[in-house]
Amino acid sequence: MNDIATARPIACTLDTGSFKERLAWIADLNARSLTSSRRADLALTLEYRTEALDDIRELVRGEQACCAFLDFDLDERADRLLLTITAPEAARDAADMLFEQFCAKGAAAVSSCGCTSGCQA
Repeated sequence: MNDIATARPIACTLDTGSFKERLAWIADLNARSLTSSRRADLALTLEYRTEALDDIRELVRGEQACCAFLDFDLDERADRLLLTITAPEAARDAADMLFEQFCAKGAAAVSSCGCTSGCQA
């Protein structure tokens, strides 16, 4: 089988309403628990407080279901949680937009159209 046949589509499978809810949930989680973020090319690393572990696991589960083309690596440390999200090369042109949703802090960061703003990555 060639790479094209096995490639995962670069698309979110959520409908518009679910997508907006998901963005608001992520923004709320970040407002409560995100301490920093840093971007290195096609990888975004988010640092969270340890008390957010259950929510971070839920974030990963949900995102793997709707955005299977992204890779998620959770590093559970004693003093912090590091979540690294990696986009494939095929998503390079959309990486800024993709990663921006994971950096939004607070429900106000999600607009009525579902776009986010304020990513510090």
